[in-house]
Amino acid sequence: RRSGQYTMNHDHSKKIPDGASFDRSGSQDSLDELSMDDYWKELENIHETRGNNHEERVALVVKEPDEGELEEEWLKEAGLSNLFGESSGDSLESMVFLSTLTRTQKAAVEKRVETVTQTMRKKNKQHQIPDVRDIFRLQNDSKGKVCDGSEPSAVRTSENKNETHDGTKGPKFSLGIDDQKSLLEDMPSSDTDINLEISFAEQAANLKDSSVGKMYKGGGGDTLLPNFRLPKDKTGTTKIGDLAPQDMKKVYSLALIELTALYDILGTEFKQQKAVKIKTKDSGLFGVPLSLLLEQDQKKVPGTKIPLIFQKLIAQIEETTLETEGLLRIPGVATRVKGLCQELEAKFYEGTFNWENVKQHDAASLLKLFIRELPQPLLTVEYLKAFQDVQNLPTRKQQLQALNLLVILLPEANRDTLKVLLEFLQRVIDHRDKNKMTLKNVAMVMAPNLFTFHGFGSKTIEQSEFAMAAGTANVMRFMIQYQKLLWTIPKFIVNQVRKQNTESQKKEKKDKAMKKLLKKMAYDREKHEKQEKTPNDTDVPQGVIRVQAPHLSKVSMAIQLTEELKAGDIVARFLSQKSGNVQTLKKEEVFLYEIGGNIGERCLDDDTYMKDLYQLNPNAEWVIKPKQS
Repeated sequence: RRSGQYTMNHDHSKKIPDGASFDRSGSQDSLDELSMDDYWKELENIHETRGNNHEERVALVVKEPDEGELEEEWLKEAGLSNLFGESSGDSLESMVFLSTLTRTQKAAVEKRVETVTQTMRKKNKQHQIPDVRDIFRLQNDSKGKVCDGSEPSAVRTSENKNETHDGTKGPKFSLGIDDQKSLLEDMPSSDTDINLEISFAEQAANLKDSSVGKMYKGGGGDTLLPNFRLPKDKTGTTKIGDLAPQDMKKVYSLALIELTALYDILGTEFKQQKAVKIKTKDSGLFGVPLSLLLEQDQKKVPGTKIPLIFQKLIAQIEETTLETEGLLRIPGVATRVKGLCQELEAKFYEGTFNWENVKQHDAASLLKLFIRELPQPLLTVEYLKAFQDVQNLPTRKQQLQALNLLVILLPEANRDTLKVLLEFLQRVIDHRDKNKMTLKNVAMVMAPNLFTFHGFGSKTIEQSEFAMAAGTANVMRFMIQYQKLLWTIPKFIVNQVRKQNTESQKKEKKDKAMKKLLKKMAYDREKHEKQEKTPNDTDVPQGVIRVQAPHLSKVSMAIQLTEELKAGDIVARFLSQKSGNVQTLKKEEVFLYEIGGNIGERCLDDDTYMKDLYQLNPNAEWVIKPKQS
């Protein structure tokens, strides 16, 4: 269709057939002729399969919201709906939440509350409408210091009460940036460090102030993708899935506010799209909503988090060999793919489908078809545009930070499925010497499947289609290349959650003081139960923690904290205490958990330094147990 007509060289961009020249934005790499070609060919294959599809799909309608509606929706999503409307009286919890926000996060909230307030006044709703400035004024008067590492003063000023012991300015429980650098041997430059201790939007604001940091704009091909990495955090890296649901809810709200603040600072509009509900299939394989498909699959395989058909198609492709040249790029035969699709619908769950007939390229086409046929995009209607807009952010590091927050915002089913897809794509790329599918090729072929969605006005003019092609292929490339970093919850967000929990507990304590009698009764009972459980628990000496391991033969142990002691050492110590009658669990099956104190529950990575974490959360309990699926 367009083969060979598009090239993007380092120094110029060629004309597009209609004569419009395409000005390459700085954040896009030069994309060679071959790989852009792959993108258009893939698009052509998609149109072809769509053309002969049994029934033409209803395009998903994306609703244009009224003034103030977007912002109102945003505040609801961020868990701040009680700042306005009928429930505006009950905003104590929101006050706690707001007191933990950074300067840039507050500004993002303020901006949206302002819009909603104005809209409400226009509509003359009879609600009590608080002035947003009053909300934040209340907070600034109270001692509301923002949580560790997120307030810019923690970075810039020396009167910060959290000065570290060696006099360097910095958040209390984290290493100064310099210490982090020395932890990383062979660090080429700090520009490849992803700082998770300080809010991304604050970092962007500081960069803007100092007008440096345009390091990674533009230029180069595959080889120039920076080798980003996370400096080791002594209190442990927190991955998505390590935290309890009640804390994940807080993480979601904070990630939404942080992403909005980041886009605000960088001058990119952040708009969540809203899908109008359309009738979708309520059973089957292709074209079924992800959540429904999983519900259906969990009846067959309890606890499964990835659609069975998706898992099976990947397994089918891998079974042949990942060394096949042009894997994912060369399409299956369209009529055969259509036939297989119908046959799978009829026989997959019966277990009577014959997989031996499925050729590898057909399986790859079915996998891509599955992604495209989802009634709502894998990256969701809400955030698809935000994912696309990542390409417009000024630096690579900011693009990566935005993707990190977007992954956190995806619903669990979408996120889990995306993870399995990206891991599979990486395995394909690992065989690039044989299959000739480099990171760039795979990104080119997969981008149209994830980003051109049948409800999103796909009849855009050629020029913007071309810009989008190059941009989304780059976003795709980033997601594959940096997938390991994208599933990390930034430390500054975990710290904000800890701060919220601490503040809420203080509030609860005050409430409890009112019910002294009940409290005393509960306390006596609790003390009694505790003594029954572990008589020597009450008087654990300083610098010693008690670790419980109900699933292991050694059920409890007092552990002396040392500078070097890590979570993995404690688990190993317990596992070495074998006794015959208990089923033995392997090292990779059990983890040390930090429970209570200022966190709901957090699964610790093996490299967590326990003394540092203990200082961050002295009231936690420590339990070794298998990871909940």
